[in-house]
Amino acid sequence: MASEGRLPGLLSLATAVPEHVLMQPDVATTMHRFFSDIFRKSETMAGIFASTGIGKRHAARPLEWYLEPRGWPERTAVYMEVGADLFVEVANKALAAAGCSAGDVDTVVFVSTSGIATPSLDAVVHARMGFRADIERVPVFGLGCAGGVTGLAIASRLAQARPGSTVLMVTVELSSLAFRLDRPDKAHLISTALFGDGAAACVLRTGEQGLALIEGAGEQLWPDTLGIMGWSMDPVGFGVILEPNVPSFAATNLKPAVTGILGRMGLATEDIGRFVCHPGGTKVVAAIERAFSLDQGALDHERGVLADFGNMSAPTVLFILDRVIAQGLPDRATLVTMGPGFTASCVSLAQAA
Repeated sequence: MASEGRLPGLLSLATAVPEHVLMQPDVATTMHRFFSDIFRKSETMAGIFASTGIGKRHAARPLEWYLEPRGWPERTAVYMEVGADLFVEVANKALAAAGCSAGDVDTVVFVSTSGIATPSLDAVVHARMGFRADIERVPVFGLGCAGGVTGLAIASRLAQARPGSTVLMVTVELSSLAFRLDRPDKAHLISTALFGDGAAACVLRTGEQGLALIEGAGEQLWPDTLGIMGWSMDPVGFGVILEPNVPSFAATNLKPAVTGILGRMGLATEDIGRFVCHPGGTKVVAAIERAFSLDQGALDHERGVLADFGNMSAPTVLFILDRVIAQGLPDRATLVTMGPGFTASCVSLAQAA
């Protein structure tokens, strides 16, 4: 493991959400009206909204917008508009907290899986942000819920490769734009009960300690699991792929994967003071607690963020990290998330001296 002076420092962390708030009871009532047949025929589905542990979520548009047929052009227009606004807001918050400006940024890593834009949003907001013309752009697509952790890992490696350079990592997800009136299936309705919109950003630089030092990162991909989670694509928009066995998969497979990733860093699970986990949903949180032999309720900030914001995909784990930092980081914390692939991704943080 590199000496502290050669480890990337996490200088700041910021979060942001769009203005529109969706209260879970309102969404539940609306979905029961539009998809009454599914809820009437399935006792399990009838209680899905109440069982998520979610009180409210934020969305790119008010609830009424989602109740009209939408195609790629309309979804993409909202992604470009709201996504760009969130990028600028959260990036500027992170830069201000780090004591630097957009002109100081040497590399920007942009992570998003809920919309498609070419050029990517980091280029779309270039002039608004005031980035230099020679900034290096690293847009990353397809990581889903694992994007916040993997994006942080990519940014840390880039910061470590060029000590003294400033790396900005931004993740924006507008998963609500995947809502489909034409998809009356269980996977789609479960995702409708879970997902919200949000953004997070971090500033990293090697040679400064900041909030924490990034000790290492790693991933594990399971072969033959492509169908567990992801998007299908058709003329209307993204279609959710979500297998119901994610909690049981996490309970069985996550700890061995994390143990192996930590082992490659020279660490053991016993060295970790706090696991900071992407919650997915309440069943996934409970499965993670069981897998790591944690006390029930130990992942309190995971449940709190889920209740207040829902599953925002990639940014969610960084919202949780923000709360853990505010409470006080232990000597060592490890971010853990799972996403399309099917993949587990980890980043280990050491408390700044």
